Amino acid sequence: MYDVVIIGSGPAGMAAAVYAARAELTFVVAEKDMSGGQILETSDIDNYPGFPSISGFDLAEKFRAHAEACGTEIIENITIEDFRKIDGGFELVFDGNKTMETKTILIATGAKPRRLGCAGEEEFVGAGVSYCATCDGAFFKGRDVIVVGGGNTAVEDAIFLARGCKSVTLVHRRDSLRASRNLVTKLKSLPNVEIVWDSTVERIYGNGMVESVLLKNVKTGELTDRKASGVFVAVGTKPSNLGWQDKIPCDEGGYFIAGENCETQVPGIFAAGDVRTKSLRQVITAAADGANAIYRIEQYLAEQQ
Repeated sequence: MYDVVIIGSGPAGMAAAVYAARAELTFVVAEKDMSGGQILETSDIDNYPGFPSISGFDLAEKFRAHAEACGTEIIENITIEDFRKIDGGFELVFDGNKTMETKTILIATGAKPRRLGCAGEEEFVGAGVSYCATCDGAFFKGRDVIVVGGGNTAVEDAIFLARGCKSVTLVHRRDSLRASRNLVTKLKSLPNVEIVWDSTVERIYGNGMVESVLLKNVKTGELTDRKASGVFVAVGTKPSNLGWQDKIPCDEGGYFIAGENCETQVPGIFAAGDVRTKSLRQVITAAADGANAIYRIEQYLAEQQ
């Protein structure tokens, strides 16, 4: 029986692995896909301390190399399907009918940005299409960009981007924003921000990099082209909660309810990184969660003795 099974190998999972190894816990990292997490889709990262500029792939490789240097075992292409309580911990079910036993579970499966689903979106991910303004905004200084969405995140992204971009166009499918009033007031006061109401992005065009978008007015059906070097999508995120929201309490968005110590409301189960309730989802906060989670898991295991 392991002390902990870490589900997910993004920044939270890899940081947890390093700390688990240093704590001399018995553990394994289980990853559904290729290790690295969401940062594999980020072309450039310039806000992680110690790396002024690095690709998401390269940073993920460094995280993995560090964890493996500590003796971490990473099992890729494994799908954790369910868990059940057993004496002394949990039994995890994976890949149909296989099982493994563990005293604790750390869920570090992250979250994925909701896609627009328009033509050209997937083609230009990392080449002008971004899901994180604070991560990628600096690369669009002095350029024309588009933000898609109408909630707090979209408005905050537009305000943030307006500081350095030539122009920011906020595209929203409705005729009013859902964001808080003070944010909307601030947004409308900015001279280089325009709001396009009742519209959706139908297609993203470019040649290697984003060059323009096709907008559609949902009320009139009118189509218009607009030049842009970047498209920032802020229409929400979807947590990778393994479909366990009925077994582990989540908030209305499906994120596991857990504080800074990463404890969920099910004793022995922890959630770290983007999959838990938190205000800021960045590489650095995910890595911090991994450390906090293992620290609390050590305490939990000692309390069970």
